[in-house]
Amino acid sequence: MGVKVTQSSLKCITSHNKTHTFHLFLLQFQPLYQTSPQLFVSRMVMKVAVIGAGISGLTSIKACLDEGLEPTCFESSHDIGGLWRLKEKPEPGRTNIYQSVVINSSKEMMAFSDFPPPAELPNNMHHSEVLQYMRLYAQAFKLLQHIQLQTTVVSVRQTLDYASTGQWEVETESRDGQRETRVFDAVMVCTGHFTQPHLPLKDFPGIESFEGRYFHSWHYRNSEGLQGKRVVVVGIGNCGGDIAVEISRVAEKVYLSSRSGAWVVSRVGQGGLPADLIGTSRMNLMIGRLLPSWSNMMLEKHLNKAMDHKLYGLKPKHGFFAQIPLVNDDLPNRIISGRVQMKPNVKEFCGSSVVFVDGSVIDKVDVVVFATGYNYSFPFLPAALQAKCGYRLRLYKHVFPPALKQPMLAVVGFIHGLGAVNPLAEMQARWAARVFKGLATLPSEETMMKELEKDTVIMHQRFACSNRNPIQVDYIPYLDSLAEEVGVRPNIPWLFLTDPRLALQLLTGPCTPYQYRLTGPGKWAGAREAILTQWERVLQPFRTRVVPEPESRPSSRRGIIVIVSGAALLCCFCYNKHPLSSLLSLQSLFKSPQ
Repeated sequence: MGVKVTQSSLKCITSHNKTHTFHLFLLQFQPLYQTSPQLFVSRMVMKVAVIGAGISGLTSIKACLDEGLEPTCFESSHDIGGLWRLKEKPEPGRTNIYQSVVINSSKEMMAFSDFPPPAELPNNMHHSEVLQYMRLYAQAFKLLQHIQLQTTVVSVRQTLDYASTGQWEVETESRDGQRETRVFDAVMVCTGHFTQPHLPLKDFPGIESFEGRYFHSWHYRNSEGLQGKRVVVVGIGNCGGDIAVEISRVAEKVYLSSRSGAWVVSRVGQGGLPADLIGTSRMNLMIGRLLPSWSNMMLEKHLNKAMDHKLYGLKPKHGFFAQIPLVNDDLPNRIISGRVQMKPNVKEFCGSSVVFVDGSVIDKVDVVVFATGYNYSFPFLPAALQAKCGYRLRLYKHVFPPALKQPMLAVVGFIHGLGAVNPLAEMQARWAARVFKGLATLPSEETMMKELEKDTVIMHQRFACSNRNPIQVDYIPYLDSLAEEVGVRPNIPWLFLTDPRLALQLLTGPCTPYQYRLTGPGKWAGAREAILTQWERVLQPFRTRVVPEPESRPSSRRGIIVIVSGAALLCCFCYNKHPLSSLLSLQSLFKSPQ
């Protein structure tokens, strides 16, 4: 028995408002779908534009492929890598890093959820090794064939029939200036937020007459040319801390100016293990939620035990969890050796002198480095999609603009948390791909806006947000909330009944990304093994010189043998000297009276 498929029906199924009409169509024409599903599936391949080929872009391409979507990634530079690809010269509009950058998160915590990093890679990788890992990922899942390099996205705008189709016009420009406009069913914005340096010169009176040289940290590559100089670094984020430490190895003196201070943590944790693998479990999260003030106090006490932040001029006004800490193993050493000197905020510049708000003055300053953060910008998007709620973009769960009639545009990787951004971006991409396909739905615009506003108030209360740091989320709860939407949140109580060994790892071990591949859409057969072997991959890079287990010294063994032998001989002597009956009678002398 057949069903006639009319042209209007096919138009309905192939219109790119497919996210919901497809399921309605299947209900209407279920018999035909069951006999010939390829007819419909082939016509349902949705085209998705992915903007940017960094971490977020690569994981977005894969998320699309996993859901049967057809991604085309536009990357403005000549290679993949985004932030983690070192540029020979800073390129306007693109992220930039300095030559010595080492990732703050350890490799297991920043891993792609179905692609563990090679065991031999160091735990905290140099930027070149992060790029190497990204290339391995792209090759393993055949992502490169979906990327158009040296292609810049100029604009993204809704089609005239967007209300019914949800489609977007994406205009691109090639290296030779040729422009092209193509229509896509959905768009994933993966350009990050380290592209527009924030240089607030108006906040520093006298800078226009400063006799030395100044530049934003975005321009910094290495300490070449700063030998013997007096350098002031303004800003104590991770970038400012790294640059101050590096320059201090060659400069006459480095002054690190901070308005608010920072909590300083090391990459090296207890026993020399990566610090972010310790104290970051779900069990620690539960304790922190039950006793938030106590947890914060104990952590700050622990940090001050290693280095008194007040003594070192580093203590901030905010609590540890209110802002991303400064990850730096060397700063305390540079301060204690006098190579870096902490200073308060800069008040003004006078000739070659820098005046600070406490009235102190540093004369004959040669160079000022402004590590003052970045302005986030998406110039290719319509202005309506760049509206803010507080400091943040108006995005539902930091991904979807709630005002869109069709949820066919997502922002991926524009997020901050006390942990690696990679798992956050990957989970966002997985959720977005399923929403595009109609396998996950969003609430009404009104509901999303209410939740967004409530979430913004809570975020501003808990975290030290600003224009420069507009977003921060609770790491594991945010991951779990998106995992719930995707259908991949691990069921730990059930695992305690079915797989207690694995459940114990999930509860008390580090929250590595593999646990979001144990079940549900995108389930990976190797996830359990990846979790149970993660400590082996952590330990492997240390085994470049295997220290043998200590052996008992021969003299010690001989001593033990002599003692045991002597005791045996004494027993024999006593036995031969005193017959058993005598020993028994001697024993009776020591018995307690009845």
